[in-house]
Amino acid sequence: MLTITRYSEIVNEHLARISYPAHPQGLYDPIKYSLEAGGKRIRPVLTLAVCDALCGSPDKAVNQALGVEMYHNFTLLHDDLMDHSPVRRSRPTVYVKWDERTAILSGDAMLTMAGMLMRGGEACNMDAAALGSVLDLYDRTAMEVYEGQQLDMDFEARKDVKVEEYLEMIRLKTSVLLGCACQLGAIMAGASKDVQLSMYRYGEQLGLAFQMQDDYLDTFGCADTFGKPIGGDILNEKKTWLLISAMQRANGQDLIDALAIEEPQAKIDAVREIYVELGLDKECREKVTEYSTEAIKALPESLTSEAREFFISLARNAETRAK
Repeated sequence: MLTITRYSEIVNEHLARISYPAHPQGLYDPIKYSLEAGGKRIRPVLTLAVCDALCGSPDKAVNQALGVEMYHNFTLLHDDLMDHSPVRRSRPTVYVKWDERTAILSGDAMLTMAGMLMRGGEACNMDAAALGSVLDLYDRTAMEVYEGQQLDMDFEARKDVKVEEYLEMIRLKTSVLLGCACQLGAIMAGASKDVQLSMYRYGEQLGLAFQMQDDYLDTFGCADTFGKPIGGDILNEKKTWLLISAMQRANGQDLIDALAIEEPQAKIDAVREIYVELGLDKECREKVTEYSTEAIKALPESLTSEAREFFISLARNAETRAK
């Protein structure tokens, strides 16, 4: 097994080698711009690490890892446009730097390129069974991500969203892609179906842990470490686990009054105080630990001790990360 840093370097090295047509630049430059912005690369790292853990070589899953990362960045590009987010990773988003039509079209191109990479690119050497498994998993996951995005949009206009609905939304919008990343690595390693599904479960639960920690950090994190202003979810009244739980448990008028405050920092402070009074800050952290523990439980017994320690460490990191 390699380190997370080394797997990430492998991903970045191969992303940098992607050959784009020279024309039209207006289509391909925004794609390169999106991928060059960096990020955690957790999804492709999982694909490489799982493949490495199960067959001793991450190289067999490089194209699928790149496909996962290309697809993930496609969703970010379109999400930024739909949410009117002006900045991502400290840079102007594509629709701001270029325009909305460019963001739509370049995003569409990224989606197609992701599918091409999933198939193994020009040097595809997968047998028919593996290819079918990869494409079936990819297609199913993509549709689930779109379903999650639609639910997230639907929640914006609803006041009666339940915690269970929110958890299903983040499972679809976020977690299934981590599950897909893990299972892709297992498929490319030639693992049995049981091992594939175990690794999928690991990634899915890890994704839930990551998203719950994001909810926590957006409200209780440190701006300098987290990389963006704290309290954005509160200001936008985004339906997070914290807000939905508070809606169900808090004195209704107190929460309504807090959300109606116009001065941004005062609004953040007032809502955050309600969360703390209800103990939601501690409970949110407990949920993160619960999901990371479930991820660890899903790991197949056949993993080597080195591989098991790698994936356990990754899951536990979800509980302590500050960015």
